Amino acid sequence: MAAELDFSPPEIPEPTFMENVLRYGLFFGAIFQLICVLAIILPVSKSHKTVSSFEYIRMPRRQLSALAPNPVQACREPFAVSRREC
Repeated sequence: MAAELDFSPPEIPEPTFMENVLRYGLFFGAIFQLICVLAIILPVSKSHKTVSSFEYIRMPRRQLSALAPNPVQACREPFAVSRREC
């Protein structure tokens, strides 16, 4: 009865090239997803001062007029590209 039992390991075929590509692709994809999730969860130190949009809204009119020229004056310039822009 002991001679009938076969305790040898089963024959497992070697993985093909495409199976290896799939396995390692899924592995690196999972690592990339974990890095992305950690980048969202963990706070990032801000090394430079960021300008919020609220500071642009609160800018005085003198500074705004200096930044953006009057559109009527821009249309009267001799080198205007086309009159459609006016």
